[in-house]
Amino acid sequence: MDDGDRGRAAADFMLANALAHQRSKTPRGDSRMTCIDCDKVIPEERRKAVPGCQRCISCQQKAEQDGC
Repeated sequence: MDDGDRGRAAADFMLANALAHQRSKTPRGDSRMTCIDCDKVIPEERRKAVPGCQRCISCQQKAEQDGC
């Protein structure tokens, strides 16, 4: 195994860990009918596309920008 192989293995390991961490933060189960922040109705399409969603798209974008 040369330096390139070791570097690639390390990058693969870090990517797998980052993806696992992100998956662990993703809500699971039933989606809420209304947003936890603004109490507006979450569209059915979003609830189906993102199982376990808790926020409307606008509030989710704001939460992600704020680092939540």
